[in-house]
Amino acid sequence: MVRISTIKFDRGTLLLHPPPKGKAWIDFATWDERVEKFRIPAIYYRQLIEALKAEGIDFRDEAKAFEPLELIPSVEMPPYPHQQEALTAWKQAGRKGVVVLPTAAGKTYLAQLAMQATPRSTLIVVPTLDLMHQWYAHLVAAFPDVEVGLLGGGSRDRSPILIATYDSAAIHAESLGNRYATIIFDECHHLPTDFNRVIAEYALAPYRLGLSATPERTDGKHSELDILIGPEVYRKSAEELAGKALAEHEIVQLKVKLSKQERDRYNELIKIRNEFLRKAHISLDSIQGWQNFVMASGRSSAGRRAMLAHREAKEIALGTSGKLRILADLLAQHYPERILIFTADNATVYRISQEFLIPAITHQTPVKERHEILCRFRMGEYFALAASHVLNEGVDVPDARIAILLSGTGSTREYIQRLGRVLRKGKEKDKFAILYEIVAEDTAEESTSQRRHSQTKTQKS
Repeated sequence: MVRISTIKFDRGTLLLHPPPKGKAWIDFATWDERVEKFRIPAIYYRQLIEALKAEGIDFRDEAKAFEPLELIPSVEMPPYPHQQEALTAWKQAGRKGVVVLPTAAGKTYLAQLAMQATPRSTLIVVPTLDLMHQWYAHLVAAFPDVEVGLLGGGSRDRSPILIATYDSAAIHAESLGNRYATIIFDECHHLPTDFNRVIAEYALAPYRLGLSATPERTDGKHSELDILIGPEVYRKSAEELAGKALAEHEIVQLKVKLSKQERDRYNELIKIRNEFLRKAHISLDSIQGWQNFVMASGRSSAGRRAMLAHREAKEIALGTSGKLRILADLLAQHYPERILIFTADNATVYRISQEFLIPAITHQTPVKERHEILCRFRMGEYFALAASHVLNEGVDVPDARIAILLSGTGSTREYIQRLGRVLRKGKEKDKFAILYEIVAEDTAEESTSQRRHSQTKTQKS
């Protein structure tokens, strides 16, 4: 009697026993002497099944625990053309791949469409608790007849549709791996880290969708998304969607001069830093150069002095009083329109809050207080809101038409996310958004701004 090969799931891997005929499966398998069976990484589940079927090999699949679902939306909404194009591209790529769309372009609804097109048990992975609860609210409203659960923030549900934070999904990857046919990785640039990547590697999920406005990572690990999720299948920029799914917009750069006292001190500090860099043969033109500077700053008093000088010079450029004068003018010019003010540090946020009596949100703001501030901003009780990095990702920010970037980093991702905060059309069909970028003239902040813009253009091309 011929024994049929059986595939079983075992803590993020597959056990294949007895060994089937043919050779296609051998490329995925390694012999495990502990259990005397062939073991295969769970991420190769789909390729294994397709290889066995292609060779006409009989097998028993006891690995998968996912199930078909009836995903009937409570409300049918026609997708934007770019959403339909992205969905079609994903399906044509075998329902595996990454879609790159700007903030406010409707990535959540695109994911819902993908779920409806592939109605199976689905895991959605998100970077923050705020984003987890936003997804929950959306999917509960979209699919009222299907159980939607949470994993993270104290919740440990097991449901056919599960929304989990990256941290929680990684911790429970071994037990989640065979339960979901589809995995949606929101803000998928968070996936290729040593800690998070197991979510993809330990999962059978034959269908995978990655979503991000900026999947590129400075460490180059975004290339690993091809293996963990699938290739990039669709991309549109904010400029390409302006006037269609997103508001028309203008980016206005305003340059401010340092005061004489600020300029003298800035030049003095930069001279101290540059003298050290020259003697140490270090260039700050690359990430490696910055890392070398950080390491060198810990080896000598001159290095520490140079690093302190660098930081103080940066603080002068970011927080020059001239920026606050321009901010005051812009607030008066656009009152009572809703305005979002972004800075690179909490100290500047609190300074703006105190001087202009504007509510502030930072990572230190309690969750209830944050929600209360956003609610009042949405209702129009507050016309302006100041924030640092906390509103970049994973927070549903009420519609605003004006954003003021008072200071920022060289991160293209942060820049695109902040621009996206004012691009959502909402109920305004003819909305026109403005992003003001206030930059200290003749400082390192100018080159930082140029780097943001050049990287954005590179990603669009």
